[in-house]
Amino acid sequence: MSDTLDMWFDPTCPWAWLTSRWLLEVEKVRPVRVDFHVMSLAVLNEGRELPERYAQLMEKAWGPVRVCMAAAEKAGEPVLRDLYTALGTRIHPGGQEIGHDLFVAALTEVGLDPALADAAQSSDYDQQLRESHERGMRPVGTDVGTPVIHATGPDGAPVAFFGPVVTPAPKAEAAGLLYDGVMLVAATPGFYEIKRTRDQRPAFD
Repeated sequence: MSDTLDMWFDPTCPWAWLTSRWLLEVEKVRPVRVDFHVMSLAVLNEGRELPERYAQLMEKAWGPVRVCMAAAEKAGEPVLRDLYTALGTRIHPGGQEIGHDLFVAALTEVGLDPALADAAQSSDYDQQLRESHERGMRPVGTDVGTPVIHATGPDGAPVAFFGPVVTPAPKAEAAGLLYDGVMLVAATPGFYEIKRTRDQRPAFD
């Protein structure tokens, strides 16, 4: 029997992308199944004073999460696993421009209606997006971003946390060992943070 991990992602975040690739590796070496859900950095940062460059990124970030939410509403949340991979592969290692053409290509790849790309410019699914975002962020607070993971700790109690932030994404048994350690510290009562300055950019290998 597999444990279920729930990961909340924003497709534009390179660190969430790396965490998602790590979790898919964990599935191969531990009895774990990952379910994917949408959160939004644009929603998270609403009303905050942001540097101009980051504010522009947040404007662009609305499109991918809206497309993901539209797809989840039409085809069910399980479709997000493949759609996130199709979007993220293009955005991160592919370095493609985020926009309508990218959305159409990703949707087509996973067998979804390419017309769902139009959701990027629509607020039709924003209420569902905000609800999904809230479900993900409620247990961890709003002073973190993505990735957020909800899991069951070793003692059977639910745990939720931001991270891990890692590059490159560990593979094979190295992925399993990181998972073991993350779950151990995340499930420790009163444990909140391990952190150090990032001296590497995201590496997509």
